[in-house]
Formats: sequence, C-alpha cells, structure tokens
Amino acid sequence: MTAEQKKSKFKEGSFLELLNYKDLLYQLVARDIKLKYRRSFLGYVWSVLNPLLIMIIMSIVFTMLFTKKTELFPIYLMCGRTVFEFIKTATDKALGSITDNASLLKKTYVSKFMFPMSKITASMVDFVFSLGALVILIVVYSFKYHRALFSFWNFGIVIVIIEAYIFAMGLGFLLAALNVFFRDIKYIYHAVTTMWIYCSAIFYNMGSFYDKGAKQLKAGGTPYALYLAKLIEYFNPAYIYIKQFRAFVWAPVCRKGLESWAYVHPTDFALGFGYAFLMFFIGVFAFRKSQDKFILYI
Repeated sequence: MTAEQKKSKFKEGSFLELLNYKDLLYQLVARDIKLKYRRSFLGYVWSVLNPLLIMIIMSIVFTMLFTKKTELFPIYLMCGRTVFEFIKTATDKALGSITDNASLLKKTYVSKFMFPMSKITASMVDFVFSLGALVILIVVYSFKYHRALFSFWNFGIVIVIIEAYIFAMGLGFLLAALNVFFRDIKYIYHAVTTMWIYCSAIFYNMGSFYDKGAKQLKAGGTPYALYLAKLIEYFNPAYIYIKQFRAFVWAPVCRKGLESWAYVHPTDFALGFGYAFLMFFIGVFAFRKSQDKFILYI
C-alpha cells in the first residue's frame, strides 16, 4: 500500500477524513495553545489566575445582590462559569476558523473539518488547565471549614467534559460553516451568548425561580417564573452541563439539605448526551454539505 493510499484511508470530505491529517491536527492544536501564551509573563498560570480573579469579583458583587444565599457560593459560581466559558470560547474560536485559514485552504487540500476541531480541542485543553483555579478554591475552603471538600464524586466531571466537548464541536462546525457565507454571524452569536449566559444560572440558583413561581401561584396568577425555570432546565444545554458539573463538585460538600433544583437525575445525563450528539450531527451535516462551496466565499 502506497503512502498516498494510506493517506486516503477515509473518504474525502467526510468527518473521519480529518484522521488522515491527525499529525497536522495535533500541530494546529499545539500552535493555538502556544500562541495564546506566547510572550505572556505569567504563561499558563494565567489560565488559573484569570478565573480566580473574576470569581472573586463576581462573588463579592452577587453575594450582595441576591437575598437567597447559596452555600459555598464561590465554588458554585466557579463551576458554572468554568463550563460556560469553555463552550463560549471554543465556539467563538471555531466560528472564524475557516475564514482565518483561507490562504492555506486556497493553496492545498486538507480536511476542512480540522480547523474548527483544532480550535475546539485547544479550548478544551485550556479548560482543563483552568480547572486548577477550581482546585485552589476548593483547597482554600477546605482549610477554612476544616474539612475535606474533595470527594470521589469529583471524577464525574469527566462525563461533563465529554458532553460539553461534543456539543461545542457540533455548534462550532455549524457556526464555522455559517460564517463563511454570512460574515455578520459573529455579531449575532455575540448577542446570543450574552443572553445565553444570563439564562444559564451561573450566578444565581434555580430556587429563586421556584420561590417566585410559588408566590405567583399563591397570589392566583400565572406562574411564569416556574415556566421559565422548566425552560432553562430542559432546553438549555449549557445549564444541563453546568448542573451536572455542580453535582460532581459543589453538591457533595454542601452540609445543608439540597433543594430539588440541585439534584441531578438520569434524565439530565440523557438530555446532556442527547443535546451533544444532536448538535454534533447537525453541525457535521451542515459543514459537510457546504464545505465544497467554501473556496468560493473565503
């Protein structure tokens, strides 16, 4: 078997074709990670320091704003923000991955799937680095409360990382394809993510909605807050992943009895993987169908 035949092991234009270029994919991921920290005084430490600083500021602000207190709020906040930031950052970078590599695509043939995937994979590596900030936070609170806040359940975050990675990959493929034909998609997506972050219960808890809904029912009104809570819980993939992440990190160390909104059920995992693979297949389908026209628009 010749080198050319080996290279063409997977069908041209298919998603699996990127495996023919796995060495190049590795180089692109490594390049993105190195470029992010090049000439940075703090280097990889910034992946830990940045989320810690933001968590401190947000903890101070939102602890004062919300009357319904959340136990171990800084850990609760960090869990939500870390997961959402990965999805947002990965898809933001994937969005412009084809247009940013236009010169390379015009010169030689490579699997186009590789460019969004390299951005998303590099973001996932950065996400793993940023978990160091969460570890530091848990260590600090372990000393503060004189009890270990680490548990066996923490290893469950691997499930959440896989779900979020697959979901981000699918959404990234879709956005990358759309951005080739509609260059204003990045502005639209920025507006969407701004709304999305407020609908993902990052700095508040769902108990506020249920309390408000109960008051609306008691007053004889329509429980709009309850409807909104259900909408977020079942139709917002980002919140589903955040909820699971908290169930493995924050929930096991809470001493107070958890309310129903904080518990995860098999349904949450079914929804998590369901949204992940649905988004993945939509993204791959849209990307594959339109990739032959990319060269005409980039």
